[in-house]
Amino acid sequence: MSFKFEWNEPADQPHNVAPRTERTRHHICRWPTYLALLGSNLVWAPRVFWRYQAIRRRMYRRLVDITPEMFGLAVSPRFGRPDETEQIVDLLHETGVRQVLFRLPSWEKNRLGEYEDFVLRLHNEGYGLAAALLQRREDVFEAGAWTDFLTAAFNRLGPACPYFEIGHAWNRTKWGVWDHREYLRLARAAVSARDRIGWKFIKLVGPAVIDFEFHLYPPVLRSVEFDVISSLLYVDRVGAPENAQYGFTAAKKIALFKTYADLLTPVDTPAWITEFNWPLENTGAWSPASGKPNVSEDIQADFLVRYYAIALTSGLIDRAYWWQMVAPGYGLVDSRETPWRKRPSFAAFAFMVSMLSGSAFIGKEETTLAGEKAGSGDEVYHFRKGDREFALVWTLGGTRRRSFGRTIGVVLDRSGTPAAWDRDGGVVHLDGSPRYVIFE
Repeated sequence: MSFKFEWNEPADQPHNVAPRTERTRHHICRWPTYLALLGSNLVWAPRVFWRYQAIRRRMYRRLVDITPEMFGLAVSPRFGRPDETEQIVDLLHETGVRQVLFRLPSWEKNRLGEYEDFVLRLHNEGYGLAAALLQRREDVFEAGAWTDFLTAAFNRLGPACPYFEIGHAWNRTKWGVWDHREYLRLARAAVSARDRIGWKFIKLVGPAVIDFEFHLYPPVLRSVEFDVISSLLYVDRVGAPENAQYGFTAAKKIALFKTYADLLTPVDTPAWITEFNWPLENTGAWSPASGKPNVSEDIQADFLVRYYAIALTSGLIDRAYWWQMVAPGYGLVDSRETPWRKRPSFAAFAFMVSMLSGSAFIGKEETTLAGEKAGSGDEVYHFRKGDREFALVWTLGGTRRRSFGRTIGVVLDRSGTPAAWDRDGGVVHLDGSPRYVIFE
């Protein structure tokens, strides 16, 4: 089954060209595939349950070193517009991030030379690089062309860009893959291509499943050995990262992600979140989503910091990439304006990287006030950096006044600007926007 591939340039994703009736017919015809998925998950269910419980018990109860390598940011080079590519590199410098991910579509194989130049430049400036290899429907049917693309990408980019995420969001039919067996063909081709080249420093990342669909992991991870386990772990369908979807908050989704990674892969295999963001309201066709998932720029900045804090202090995630830096509908920078406008999320991201990189997470407090339901109180994450201690704090319900029982030196908002607080009583006013409370 094949449909003409159409790229949605404003939203940076394919159009869903297959009619709904055709997609429904396809899924009905492939019922044995879903039956096999069910059987695979039933086999693993008891181990998943007990492992998940054990992971949840230890989350936020261990010291976690927050290294600079944990913070990732995705970018898209602007080929043919060198001045814009220069702006992207300059903005990267400002964020302080050192790990960069970029997308490499199979249909842009003829531009590998331009990608190589971009990669070498960032590599020479000390950035760590990862490439997300995008597929389309033709790649499933034309195995030779897909293999040629993989081989060329590994050969041209591998020395400077050692990490390659194989496939992208393939559990959405608009990305050209209609079931996990088709994805396995693409992933196995990547393993074979890497092995033929013989470069052991090339690391394969996958399975690049988008959203909360970890039931796809058992049959895939038992068939293909990835060097890094990845998830495109969005929570924008329910808003705040602390909100629950089917009973799972972002923290619980991360725990389940790590559960599958631990059970299905060799010990200590790194776990990465390779894509997440919150699309923005009033951006029209530039937004990759419509309706409720879209948020204001201020809320996006708040959620960005909260998501990173939840993910990295869990001790379960080795790296998380925000997608992406420059994009009108969801990026840290709006490129529709001249000069490009940095959104509140840009300053929030850059200051978060500077504050948390090199720190140690030392504990979390969750405070639910008497008479209120769980998940409506304060979120307090404690860190130590050098000889200084600070807390990253926000509240999940309304506004609060909180005393920390120790001397406060300064309170900074999410972007590093001094925030007002009650110096006499040592009380900080909290809301949903993260604040950094620096102790003396």
